[in-house]
Amino acid sequence: MLRWLIGGGREPQGLAEKSSVQTIGEEQVQNPYTELLVLKGHQDIVRFLVQIDDCRFASAGDDGIIFLWNAQTGEKLYELHGHTHKITAIAPFSSSDVTEEKTDLIITASADRTVIVWDCTSARQVQKVSCFHSTVKCLTVLQRLNVCLSGGSDLCVWTRNLDLLCKTSHLTDAGINALVELPKNCVAAAVGKELIIFRLSASNNESEGWNILEVKRLVDHQDNISSLVSVNDLTFVTGSHIGELIVWDAIDWRKQASECNFWDSSVHPDVQPEIKLSQSPHETSVQHLTSDEECVFAAVGKGIYVYNLQMKRVIACQRTAHDSSVLHIEKLPNRQLISCSEDGSVRIWELREKQQLPAEPVPTGFFNMWGFGRANKQANQAAKKMQENTPVYFLELVGDLIGHSSAVQMFLYFGELGLATCSADHLIILWKDGERESSLRSLTLFKKLAQNGDLQLRL
Repeated sequence: MLRWLIGGGREPQGLAEKSSVQTIGEEQVQNPYTELLVLKGHQDIVRFLVQIDDCRFASAGDDGIIFLWNAQTGEKLYELHGHTHKITAIAPFSSSDVTEEKTDLIITASADRTVIVWDCTSARQVQKVSCFHSTVKCLTVLQRLNVCLSGGSDLCVWTRNLDLLCKTSHLTDAGINALVELPKNCVAAAVGKELIIFRLSASNNESEGWNILEVKRLVDHQDNISSLVSVNDLTFVTGSHIGELIVWDAIDWRKQASECNFWDSSVHPDVQPEIKLSQSPHETSVQHLTSDEECVFAAVGKGIYVYNLQMKRVIACQRTAHDSSVLHIEKLPNRQLISCSEDGSVRIWELREKQQLPAEPVPTGFFNMWGFGRANKQANQAAKKMQENTPVYFLELVGDLIGHSSAVQMFLYFGELGLATCSADHLIILWKDGERESSLRSLTLFKKLAQNGDLQLRL
């Protein structure tokens, strides 16, 4: 009953079919999102959401329009027109200079080969640039240097007013599809299968200006890199279309660890195996990565995986978390994860530790599975110790948000203000904590009653 009340629409097609995806009953006691606000305005797929401050966010997509919203009330604040084709990238670019008055800016790129800086307070265009030879596919802001980088067939460095500081020579026709900031004024750019490390430098001599230098090319991936995430100042992680995950040292760019068998049940023996003759690319592709510094959370095909950076292995997974590819995943401040999918669903997961039974003698098959070879007394003791000391985790489904009728592209988490999701159905949904909203309404009502009582007493 809950999903029809809050969704107001039809079930996504994939959920109507029988599948191996975990399900949850109607009583979702750990899911606070029992109310929603549907935000309308976009005329095409909404692909991007970006947070401006604690209560404002921007949305953009294939209609080329940018909307600014209030995350508490769902009020549409502004509608920004300036692009003629779909939006391909968006990033916040707020002032980091304490001597300046704080200004909240966003920068957008479009398939019309333009980039625009917008003032979020006045909703005006600060600057528009249209000197690109190809579409800008990604944008990233380096707050420490107060510059913005755009990636396409070239890597360009811009000021807040879109003054070009420097650029690389033409890279490839495919161009840069993802960027991540690294320490020591470096960035990593994904160009096909390669990861190119660039270093930025600002000269004290104004006549020399800025420089951008290619310092290294990493060619460890066997297929195109699809996702990048910075873990901390020491580590970053990349994922590819064929399910490769590589952990890199962010200082000297050496490979620290890798995982290439997300879909292989023999690597994760606690997961139910699936009989398949081959794996298609969309089933193994790493669509999105996020991290909490302890673990990396990967959206791989239809599944979600938790990779522990210290143990250098997957500690928990749901191989069929959704009926279709998982497009976005985020770790919440608690032990919960949120994932969204092409099937139109948004799901909340909790990472829990399994209660382990006392260690027993381990049969030979265990050692064969983990590559220990022939069982013997020494190996038995080592296996017992490993079982006792290694915690085992699992992902439990605790919330299922059914409201969108098409692929959910991504979401933003606003803490107590709730969750914002965007979709190919042209809608944005604000999911609200029902108990909190009910309390706020009651408080507002009591205040009004008190004010009316005071007014009557005065009369």
